[in-house]
Amino acid sequence: MTEYRRLFIPGGSYFFTVVTYQRRPIFNEPRYVNLLREAFKHVKETKPFTIDAIVILPDHLHCLWQLPENDDDFSGRWREFKKYVSKRIGADGKRPKEKDVWQRRFWEHAIRDENDWRRHIDYIHYNPVKHGLAASPAQWSYSSFQKAVTAGWYDSHWGSNGQPENIKDIELE
Repeated sequence: MTEYRRLFIPGGSYFFTVVTYQRRPIFNEPRYVNLLREAFKHVKETKPFTIDAIVILPDHLHCLWQLPENDDDFSGRWREFKKYVSKRIGADGKRPKEKDVWQRRFWEHAIRDENDWRRHIDYIHYNPVKHGLAASPAQWSYSSFQKAVTAGWYDSHWGSNGQPENIKDIELE
């Protein structure tokens, strides 16, 4: 049996996929999307990090973080984040002492270089189109796409004419 090992890099950049329990579409409701924003703010107060990109979909989210120098504790941040949200959503679940909000784990990928960073940022912003939730990244409001346009990373029509070539071979669900 293969044992999964996480790569901890102080000051590293990481791409994450975090999924709801049984892919329930909890984040169809704006109040729960706002709760996610509160949770990020809450965690960042005690364990700072930077969010380079994020997208929130009904049953999962993707984001890319930059951790502070000499800090590699992304797992602790996700634990606090999930705990904050779980205490505020849903009834007690079927698992002992847990709420049925999140899958138990999350998926992470350590960003290797500038090209890897760009591909994952593009993947994040194109994800609502991939899932048929929007015709273009600009149409999805639960994303950092508009901030990226303002920062000059994209023009506002990016992704409107089909999936960008640099992410066609990526599957991170």
